[in-house]
Amino acid sequence: MPRKPAAIKDESEKGTDDVLPNEENKDEVEELKRMLAAVLNYLSDDEVEEIDIEYLLNNTEGLRKWWDQYRESSRKQLEAEIKKSLGELSLEELERIQEQIKEKKK
Repeated sequence: MPRKPAAIKDESEKGTDDVLPNEENKDEVEELKRMLAAVLNYLSDDEVEEIDIEYLLNNTEGLRKWWDQYRESSRKQLEAEIKKSLGELSLEELERIQEQIKEKKK
């Protein structure tokens, strides 16, 4: 779940207004700490031979909801990156993407 350096930079450019401690932020931080601890406990368990992300999402209270919200919030950034890179693609690559979109609409 590491974030890209660019995303970290974007967060730091917002300023400190969003970081001021209030009750809602404290509750969110505590909830994130709890989920992180649960994930780290799972990862450090010597009996776990293969990491099962679905298991983590299903058995860590609130983690799936947080993950879905996180993915949705990063959607706009992903869309912008895709739009920016379209000009660098060959005609064949663009046609393949167009076909994938057509298949998706069916």
